[in-house]
Amino acid sequence: MAPHSSTSPAIPSQVGPVPRAGRGRLGPSWFAAVMGTGIVASGAATLPRTFPGLDTAATVVWAGAALLLIALGACYLGQRMLRVHAGDPVLAQFFGAPPMALLTVGAGTLLLGRKLIGERAALDVDWVLWSAGTVLGLATACAVPYLMVTRHRFTPEAAFGGWLLPVVPPMVSAATGALLVPRAPAGQLRLALLLGCYAMLGLGLVAVLLVLAMVYSRLVHHDAPSGTTVPTVWIGVGALDQAVTALGALATAAPSALPAPYARGTAVAALLGGIGIWGFATLWLVLATALTVREVRRGLPFAPTWWSFIFPLGACVTGTSALAVRSGSQPFVWTAVVLYVLLVAAWAVVAWYSVRHSVRHSVRRSVRHARR
Repeated sequence: MAPHSSTSPAIPSQVGPVPRAGRGRLGPSWFAAVMGTGIVASGAATLPRTFPGLDTAATVVWAGAALLLIALGACYLGQRMLRVHAGDPVLAQFFGAPPMALLTVGAGTLLLGRKLIGERAALDVDWVLWSAGTVLGLATACAVPYLMVTRHRFTPEAAFGGWLLPVVPPMVSAATGALLVPRAPAGQLRLALLLGCYAMLGLGLVAVLLVLAMVYSRLVHHDAPSGTTVPTVWIGVGALDQAVTALGALATAAPSALPAPYARGTAVAALLGGIGIWGFATLWLVLATALTVREVRRGLPFAPTWWSFIFPLGACVTGTSALAVRSGSQPFVWTAVVLYVLLVAAWAVVAWYSVRHSVRHSVRRSVRHARR
């Protein structure tokens, strides 16, 4: 069943129908490749266990994500297709990917890049990327729902996992902003940053729960998703585990800005609230895995939506790692390690298919130009 009345059963490589002027162009969904690559690096930096060579490998992956962000950003802005993509009811959902790409690379710069460019430069870069990603993410979280209400029209079976993308960026801002809280000037600025991150966490989490209810209703009342829409079911996992990650990171940063009683309260919320959300995320993970296995048996074609597997799985790693560090529970520790191994394997597969897809697309385009 299509995710929107105007889409085809299988979403094409641009993840949605595009007007003739926009066909063959780069869609915003490709920024999920930066998100996925970046969280492979950040996930390694937050693991509760370290392994020889892991830190170096993670730094290399972060550098690759940074270069990919620059390349995709230049190509996408050069197309001047923003208005065209905003008018498409499916492509508009993927406007959430660019701000999360900025935020992920920014966090990786502070966690890993400082060893290459220095602490001061890494902090400055993270401030710039976090600020840009946060402003863009908040704009997306407001603008895309507004477009859905006033401009786009949807059938009852239209809801799909991609609807989560516009409202998740504020939660990523909350999680990554927590790294900057202790580094912000002490006093009102630091307090404002911490409280602002908590506000963005609440904004994103409540919006995510509303959308998840619509997606679940669509799943049980209509045909099961098929084709390249199936990977988008995983976005629900990432959204929930991103909340767990944010709770843990903010609780770590809170003592530098809040009085002791409130700081202790954030620690309680991070552990007990985080475990509760993590349990719901695990339920959604099982559902997403079962639907994916079902579709793989039928033949799952490659599309940029395959990157929807990676960032959510990475959020599982960071969320589980946060709980492991806070609780000291060994089952959480080794669950995080196992999830990270699966993350790296999945990232390698999706990256390989993405490179192959890009090469084939470039060859076909060159052949068409040569024939002209």
